[in-house]
Order: sequence, then C-alpha cells, then structure tokens
Amino acid sequence: MRISLMILCFYSMLCCNGKLKNEDDFVIFKVNPKLENVSLYWKDDDGTILKSIKNLKNKVEQDNKRLIFAMNGGMFEMNNSPKGLYIENFKILNKLDTLSGKGNFYLNPNGVFYLTKNNDAELIETKAFKYHSNIKYATQSGPMLLFNGEINPIFQENSQNVNVRNGVGILKDGNIVFIMSKKEVNFYNFASIFKELGCIKALYLDGFVSRTYYPDKKWIQKDGDFGVMIGVTELKK
Repeated sequence: MRISLMILCFYSMLCCNGKLKNEDDFVIFKVNPKLENVSLYWKDDDGTILKSIKNLKNKVEQDNKRLIFAMNGGMFEMNNSPKGLYIENFKILNKLDTLSGKGNFYLNPNGVFYLTKNNDAELIETKAFKYHSNIKYATQSGPMLLFNGEINPIFQENSQNVNVRNGVGILKDGNIVFIMSKKEVNFYNFASIFKELGCIKALYLDGFVSRTYYPDKKWIQKDGDFGVMIGVTELKK
C-alpha cells in the first residue's frame, strides 16, 4: 500500500472510535517527503505564472513526471505573486512578511512551511523562522492551526466563520498531511482534524479559492487562479 494511502485507514479507525465522523467531508493526503517528491511551484520555465492545477499538471508531464497530488500552497497577491516568504529551489523569490495587518494571513501566529535539502519537512512560527541555505522550498501563510499539538487558542469551537479551507500538518514521524475541506468549516473544527490525525503542527493555507487534485481518490479539481502550488510527483513509468 502506498504510504500516501495509509492515512485513510488510520482515519477510518478514528471514525470507528467515535472521534472523526465526517471522513467524506475532507480530502486527506499523507506523504513521506523522504520517499516521495514534494515540490513547490509558482512559474513555468518561461516565467509565466502557472495559476491553475491544470497548468501545473501540464508542466510536470512535460518533465516526464506524473502528478500524484496537488493543492494551492498559500495566499497570494492580486497579481498572483506569493503573499510573504517564498523559496523555490533554494532561491528566495519573495521575502518574509513580518508586518501586521487584516485578514487570515495576519492572524497570530503566522507560520512558514518548508522543506530542506535533505527533504525534512518543518513548520515554524514566523517570528521564530530563521533563513538557512539548505531550505529548498518554503511558503508562508497564517494562521497556525496547531502548535505543540494543541489547537490555536484564538479559535472558537462554535464560530460561525465557516469556509472551504486547506492546510498542511506535520506528524511526529516527520510525514506531511495535506487536508482540504469539501464543505465549509470553521477554523476550530478544521484544526481538530489535524490534531486527531496526530499532527503536532499545522498551518492554514487558504480558504474558498482552495482546490485539490488527488486522482487516486477520484478527487480531481484542475482549475484555479493561484500563486504558489504544492505538487507531489513521480517519474512516469
């Protein structure tokens, strides 16, 4: 069984134990970055912003790869440039945003998801982030959903602030969990999914614009008008 499918079995066990009861309301993908190729994308080889999962799929196929999974990877400006820090192939293409402002991006604590040269995945609060040259990919967003295994205390369990949402979490073993809600959900309940799956840290990526491509589970959304996207690929056989 592919490691990326193992999470579904674990998720079913949780449901049977009376915890998670709405499996069909979420797209869940687990990946071991040490074994599978996780990358961040923004522009095509000619400098054109990819924007959609369809264009991302075309790009990786031109590189003789198959797109296994993809989702939008953080908030972006009106011109589809990344909101906050963006690192791709060890190059800083957009600087860290440590300002204050309105909107979800600036809810505390803001955070950075990154992958190193050795394919270690990490999630850290923006205020604690320190750049080092072995960071291969990074994207900034906010707010943090979980830190130290606990739900962000600013979230309210009965909040009526609901939306489609997507995010990324890190498990104790270092594996990554990507989740998108198929239906509208508040921050507290969205963070709860990451916690119950065993994540110690999780970061909100974006809201109603979110799209996910996961053909093995027959969830195929190839549209979008994004900045950064996250893709998991394998070489074509």
